[in-house]
Amino acid sequence: MTSYGPLLIIVPAYNEEGNVGHVVREIGEVMGDVPVLVLDDCSADATAAVARAAGARVLPMPSHLGLGGCVQAGYRLAFELGFEYVIRLDGDGQHDPHDIPQLYQALRESGCQMVIGSRFADGEGFQASGVRSLGIKFFRAILRPILGRPVKDPTSGYVGVNREALALFSKSFPLEYPEIEALVVLQRRAFRFVEVPCRMRKRRSGRSTITPLRSLYYIIHVLLGVFVNILKFERHRWRR
Repeated sequence: MTSYGPLLIIVPAYNEEGNVGHVVREIGEVMGDVPVLVLDDCSADATAAVARAAGARVLPMPSHLGLGGCVQAGYRLAFELGFEYVIRLDGDGQHDPHDIPQLYQALRESGCQMVIGSRFADGEGFQASGVRSLGIKFFRAILRPILGRPVKDPTSGYVGVNREALALFSKSFPLEYPEIEALVVLQRRAFRFVEVPCRMRKRRSGRSTITPLRSLYYIIHVLLGVFVNILKFERHRWRR
């Protein structure tokens, strides 16, 4: 069995009893005995029980924290336990665990603090629809001058980080819709990221909580968060 070293895989999940068991089992098929930690964000269904039955460890949240708070809890635990690398994929089954080895390889060999599993790295690939597609294109345009380079999939939740990024994110992490703000935080610390191709699938069951109205809220909320992070950086720079 291949050894993947000091790696933890985290799976944030909220009311995903129809998907999370398959996700955990598929990770096991690909990654062998690499530990899997499901971050249960106070699900009202059997998400936690299904995840345990599939072989994952489960970290229950004390209250409904939302995605960012949930992921930060996983990062903090991983950092305290001494893991060198963490790869996050969602509990809805849309991220293909067969892409984990290439994310892990990029984390170890690229020298970057973050690796993004990009749905668009090989062209347009996965086709988002409606407001989501517009939002992705909008944030590509907004982030390019901030980051000093293009990012093709700024909203991807398929992400790997090394211990440097873990040290940062275990202390401070955007709490709501964190992916884009996390890139700005990395830029402030002069950390680097790389994108690698990944596949996107339809969720096996249930519905996404991201409706068109929530997508619009997402765009406005994240845009404000990005500007706040820029202002924090500029204030810190002027004080030095």
